[in-house]
Amino acid sequence: MRIGEIAALIGVTPRAVRHYHHLGLLPEPVRRSNGYRAYDIRDAVLLARIRRLTELGLGLDEVRDVLADDEGRELADVLQELDEDLGRQEAVIRERRERLAALLTEAREGRLTAEAPLSPQLTALLAGLGELPDSPMAVKDREFLALLDTVAPEADRVRLMEALRGMAEHAGEMYGLLDALADREPDDPGVPRAAAALAALLPDDLAARFSDRPDDSLTDALFADLAPAQSAAVRRAIDLARHRQKHVRKDRQEPPS
Repeated sequence: MRIGEIAALIGVTPRAVRHYHHLGLLPEPVRRSNGYRAYDIRDAVLLARIRRLTELGLGLDEVRDVLADDEGRELADVLQELDEDLGRQEAVIRERRERLAALLTEAREGRLTAEAPLSPQLTALLAGLGELPDSPMAVKDREFLALLDTVAPEADRVRLMEALRGMAEHAGEMYGLLDALADREPDDPGVPRAAAALAALLPDDLAARFSDRPDDSLTDALFADLAPAQSAAVRRAIDLARHRQKHVRKDRQEPPS
């Protein structure tokens, strides 16, 4: 058989056969006097085995390892690893389909937000906020939460979103204080009032995420669209929350008198 014939017989392309030769998976057969490769039944059997292994999901390096073990002792181990990997992929796909189903339900009911898709934790947090009055600060906050939902590691995201749910009851008041600073200067008397209110609600985990470094992208994103007085209030709130954390840690470390 020539290369096109064995490729058609096994159901692969001649290019794949040449690639297997190049990788050492399929030994090159002897060439006839006219320069064409001459394949026999043993080549076809080996090529068929390579195809079956790749269809199972094995990479070509794994196929090479399997073929190198003539007695097939390693094949069972490789197949076990492949089965476990497919199980993990199935779990990921199942979770994604569950999230997609929830999004489709929201779309049918007209509840799909512009920030979607969001994590279940942020979805629950936004649901807890309910219908807020028209607030530019609320819009900015939702955008920042959607960003945090994407960039935070899963464990941090779950913890942060749970902590933020405690702010939902007072969100309207907080947004109102910050909205009032939209056209004010950083020394406005409303700045310390808004900062104190926000600091009282700000979870320690979230305050700790913001850096004083000028190149911190998360901090830059938070302050990108804030007016000067709003920025001053939020920065002051973060400082107050950090100061609170230091006192809590100090109180825990000091032995009772």
